[in-house]
Amino acid sequence: MANEVLVLAEQREGTLKKISLELLSIGAELAEKTGAELTALVIGNGAEALAKTLGEGGAKKVYVAETADKYYNTEFYTQAVVDAVGQSQAAIVLGGATSMGRDLLPRAAARLGTGLGTDCTELRIEDGKLVMRRPVYSGKAYVELTVTTSPAMASVRPNSYGQASLDSSKSAEVVKLAVKDVTPRATVKETIKTAGDKPDLTEAEIIVSGGRAMKAAENFKILHELADVIGATVGASRAAVDSGYAPHSMQVGQTGKVVNPKLYLAFGISGAIQHLAGMRTSKVIVAINKDPDAPIFQKADYGIVDDLYKVVPALTEEFKKLLAE
Repeated sequence: MANEVLVLAEQREGTLKKISLELLSIGAELAEKTGAELTALVIGNGAEALAKTLGEGGAKKVYVAETADKYYNTEFYTQAVVDAVGQSQAAIVLGGATSMGRDLLPRAAARLGTGLGTDCTELRIEDGKLVMRRPVYSGKAYVELTVTTSPAMASVRPNSYGQASLDSSKSAEVVKLAVKDVTPRATVKETIKTAGDKPDLTEAEIIVSGGRAMKAAENFKILHELADVIGATVGASRAAVDSGYAPHSMQVGQTGKVVNPKLYLAFGISGAIQHLAGMRTSKVIVAINKDPDAPIFQKADYGIVDDLYKVVPALTEEFKKLLAE
């Protein structure tokens, strides 16, 4: 095997995304098993300033590709990955199964002429090869695959691994990449942030979701109140979004966002297959529905058959008491 496990660190506005530290965690395990060195690549405006944190997270070497553009640029990022892999001769390249990763990694894999395992929930080394486990058929089954070409590339679903611990005594060698100029075919002019400071659904460890039974947009207020107490992010089913109760940015499911939290609370969600496809891998699922035959109870770890308008306020109050102790 070549001597590096390369992690593609993702950042926004000079701050590392949570998935970057998760990738360092699994990357360290793979590097130890193969006798390789854990390295990282960070791209974008202000990228060099993040090398210190990546070093504290365990990376021995950090490749830096600076750009004046503060927004993600497909062509530049793809070229940076290709250049970093060429310089490092990495045997394994890891990225996040995020919006950016889903665009960037397949492009980079095609340019490198290698294989890519997408949306993986488990990675391990067997007989010196990277084995990737990923859900298929809307999460109903799992497949395991290996890549016969080098480097073996994989995108990892957020929240599949814990974050690497930061140690201020550790540091990394910084290698600046001179990425060749590329002419972008599309340019991002502006991004619009959603209100609030809660984690994005794809990175949230606790999610509170509402379905068609919420009946109106203003009724989501009780879910936001519960979420504020337990530090959760609020989501919605497609039925709730299609009914105009919540924006599409909150949609969980096959045509929305795929999430992987530690705890998923589903209020008034029947459990259509399209919704289950987006949250089936949640570690613990709690369903609250008046219909005892709702399909979601078949997937839930815990269930409450009752009116959500009674259950949500009661849960909110109980959590307040428990967290105050």
